Amino acid sequence: MATRRGSTEEVAIAVFSRAPLAGATKTRLIPALGAVAAARLQRRLTLRALAVAQQAAIGRVCVWAAPDARQRFFRALHRRCGVELRSQAAGDLGARMAAAFAAHAGPLLLIGCDCPALQSADLLAAAAALRDEAAGGHDAVFIPADDGGYVLVGLRRPQPSLFAGIDWGSERVMAQTRTRLAGTGLHWLELPPLWDVDRPDDLRRLAAFEEFAAWSR
Repeated sequence: MATRRGSTEEVAIAVFSRAPLAGATKTRLIPALGAVAAARLQRRLTLRALAVAQQAAIGRVCVWAAPDARQRFFRALHRRCGVELRSQAAGDLGARMAAAFAAHAGPLLLIGCDCPALQSADLLAAAAALRDEAAGGHDAVFIPADDGGYVLVGLRRPQPSLFAGIDWGSERVMAQTRTRLAGTGLHWLELPPLWDVDRPDDLRRLAAFEEFAAWSR
């Protein structure tokens, strides 16, 4: 007899991060911050995202690193936090996300490091949406971003078609994803939208977070 999946089922978390290298990360913020400060912000955002993921305590956490997991910053994360490291696959964002889901057998939440508003409670809510298939759990869960993208995607099992042919980086990402979801017949849930830090105008919102005050002035 099959075991019924329950509310304590592990849901792993993949954290997508780019190494905080000056001039190679947060490039859209460089005109406002300078290359070094933008890289430092990337480092702080990554540390916060990892802390939120670990505080949720819903399953193992893996940092998917770009350009690869051999970067000194990521090796330090492994030593400091004991976190698993994987290198992101080649290709556009969709290909890299699809590869991360394909590498994991069970339910998985994938987040980036650009959303300081994301809390462990959001991860718990997203995990709950994927659990207990027999009781009507969702195939997918999203937290939309207010710029038209999304800050979290969770899947019960890999769905590579969701990530193909999307205009990544545009305001059409979530709308195109909804169309793709409707065409596949998947059952999905959208949690309340959040905002992320992509452009200089977003820096003003960081004033609400004491830990990021230096970058919001």
